[in-house]
Amino acid sequence: MIAPAKSLAKTVLAAPEKGALENLSAALAEDMRGVNAIILQNLESEVALIPQVARYLIAAGGKRLRPLLTVASARLCGAVDNVCHSLAAAVEFIHSASLLHDDVVDESHQRRGQPSANEAFGNKASILVGDFLFARGFELMVASGSLEVLKILSRTSALITEGEVLQLSLAGNIETREADYLRVIEAKTASLFSAATEVGAVQAGSPHRDEMRDFGYHFGMAFQLIDDVLDYSADAGALNKNLGDDFREGKLTCPVILAIAAGTAEEKDFWRSAIELQQHEDAMFTRAQSLMHKYKVFDAVRARAEDHAGKARAALQGLPPQPLREQLLDVLDYCVTRQA
Repeated sequence: MIAPAKSLAKTVLAAPEKGALENLSAALAEDMRGVNAIILQNLESEVALIPQVARYLIAAGGKRLRPLLTVASARLCGAVDNVCHSLAAAVEFIHSASLLHDDVVDESHQRRGQPSANEAFGNKASILVGDFLFARGFELMVASGSLEVLKILSRTSALITEGEVLQLSLAGNIETREADYLRVIEAKTASLFSAATEVGAVQAGSPHRDEMRDFGYHFGMAFQLIDDVLDYSADAGALNKNLGDDFREGKLTCPVILAIAAGTAEEKDFWRSAIELQQHEDAMFTRAQSLMHKYKVFDAVRARAEDHAGKARAALQGLPPQPLREQLLDVLDYCVTRQA
C-alpha cells in the first residue's frame, strides 16, 4: 500500500456541491458575458475554416474555469474597469490553442463528449487554428498595454509547450519518476492557472499579486492530479470523455507511476506491456484499475491534491474576507473533491 502524502490542509468533510462553480459564474455573469463577447469577436476570420474549427472547440462547452479565475482575481483585487475581460479571453485562447495541439500530439478522438477537432477537421487544420488562437491571444495581451501581463502570459505559453514536449519525451517509459511527471503538470496545467490569477491581480494594481499567483499554481496542481485519478475511477457517463483515455494513450500519469513503483516484478511486466508495448485491451484497463485499488493509489493521489489545495487556501487568507473570496474557495474545494 502506498502511504498518502501528509496533508497540510484542513480536512474536507463533505464534497462541496457542483453548484460552487455555477455560483461563482453567476456572481461574475456580467463580466463573463463581456469575456465571451471578446472571444467570439476574435474568432472571426475571412478564412472560413478558422472560425469553424475554433468555434467547434470553444463553443463545445467546457467550464471556462481559467478565464473565470482571471476575472475573479481581478475583481477580488479591486479592479473597477473591464481590461480583465480581454486578459481572460487571452487566457482562454492560450488554453484552447494548447488543447488543439495536445489532441493532435495525443491522437485523441474525443474532447468534451464529442469528436475532437483533429478527428472532425484533421490534424493540419487543428494545428494551424491553434496557432491562430495563440496569435489572437497575444494581440489581446498587447492591447492591454501592460508589459508585465505580456511577460507573464508569453512565458506561460512557452512553459505549456515545454511541458508537452517533456511529456512526449517520457511517453511509454515506465521508469518515469513522480518528480518528472510533476514537472509536466506544473508546466502544462499549473502554469496557466497561476498566470490566469496573477494577471488579474496585476491588472488591478494589487499588492496581492504573489498570493493570487500561488493560489492559481496550487489550484492547478490539485486540479490536474484529480483529473489523473478520474481517468481511471470516474463515472464514464459523467466524465465527458472516454474513461481510460490516458491509459490508451500510454500516458505516465501519477496513478500509473505510483502503481508501478509499488508493484511486483510481474506487475511491472504488465505495465510494460500496457504502456511501453501499447497493449490496450479492455481486460488490460480493468487490471490497471485493479492494481491501483490494490495499492490504494487513488487515495494517495487525492492526498497529494489536497496538500496543494491546502496551500491554495492558505494563499487567499491574506486577502480581505468577502463573498468572492469564499466563492473561489468553494470552487477549489469542489474541484478537489469531485468524483467526475
